[in-house]
Amino acid sequence: MTEKLSNTMPAIVEKIIKSPDPREPEKVQIAVEGADDLYREIRIENTLMDQEGHEVQLKEGAEVDVTVEAGPEATTTKSKAKGKS
Repeated sequence: MTEKLSNTMPAIVEKIIKSPDPREPEKVQIAVEGADDLYREIRIENTLMDQEGHEVQLKEGAEVDVTVEAGPEATTTKSKAKGKS
């Protein structure tokens, strides 16, 4: 099995967004530290699973990690910037 490559960044749950439609799930807005200002916030469904398989939710202000994973076939070698050694 090929190992996925990853990058993990710290983040904070900024706010809980209640859905106006009870059939739609609640969302959380997460601010990713180190991301560009215009792209810092992401919104995802506020549902996680604990170790026993029970659904849990994030709290406002919670410190979380955001991980991006990709298989080796989805990546290329990073080239050095021009003029740098």
